[in-house]
Amino acid sequence: MTVDRPLAFTSAGLRLAGTLTAPAGPGPHPVALLLPGSGPLDRDGNHRRLPLAVSRDLAAALAAVGIASYRYDRRGVGASQGRFLRTGFHDAVDDAAAARDALAAAPGLAPERIFLVGHSEGALTAAALAARGADVAGLVLLAATARPGDEALRWQAARLLPTLPRPVRLLLRLTRTDLVAKVARNHDRIRATRSDVTWIGGQRLNARWFREFLDHDPRRDLARLHVPVLAVTGEKDLQADPDDLAVIAATVAGPVETHRLPDITHVLRRQPGAPTLRAYRGEVRQPVDPAVTAMVTDWLVRQART
Repeated sequence: MTVDRPLAFTSAGLRLAGTLTAPAGPGPHPVALLLPGSGPLDRDGNHRRLPLAVSRDLAAALAAVGIASYRYDRRGVGASQGRFLRTGFHDAVDDAAAARDALAAAPGLAPERIFLVGHSEGALTAAALAARGADVAGLVLLAATARPGDEALRWQAARLLPTLPRPVRLLLRLTRTDLVAKVARNHDRIRATRSDVTWIGGQRLNARWFREFLDHDPRRDLARLHVPVLAVTGEKDLQADPDDLAVIAATVAGPVETHRLPDITHVLRRQPGAPTLRAYRGEVRQPVDPAVTAMVTDWLVRQART
């Protein structure tokens, strides 16, 4: 039996709200701070256009093995204060640090057994927070990149190109549009901005976040990690190169375990056949794949016992 209770904390003068899921009983329980991917995601890991529910599914899996977890609404989302479009990458790390401190002070939790579990951007947030010297017992990096942000986004563009609908690919050929070069030009335009928010290609973007993300090299953070690390990426990930697992293994200073899961995509579900973003809407009707949750829970149980 588990108990859900609201838990809020303050970061940069803003009240951020979340849910603490804990096993029944007095504890103290080990706890995982769940850090979501990019975008205006709520505490369950849902975007209004795509209900990923990654954090919700991880929380349920962790509760089943007796590990508490905490997940929260990002700035300007759900019950949290702030404005998401004006939130930088480093602000997200500050928020995670404040959340970790709130867990360390919460009754019924073991402050010496706080783990960071991050998905996509959340994995970068976890590594950056631990590299700052935050007192954590270990990290789980799901679908993490291990290259500068601008390079990761160019890789995504090249990887996504063959998966685009045939009419779109035909239009790109007819207009002689180099998608990767176009992405790089947009990066230059974003870097030239000074405001928090800007318009690029008819789309309103969080320019501050992009400027910080484009120049962020996670390898610097990985090299400062001395706590145990588990890194898991799907073979069919279109947004994080599975080959980056080798970089993570070679760069992390402490004990590291990496796994490349067949047929698993960036949203941590199983996708048969050739990977495509269009399949995400169908995939998210199912929970996070059991192969992923089992790997995360098994590793955390082992670490919590040490």
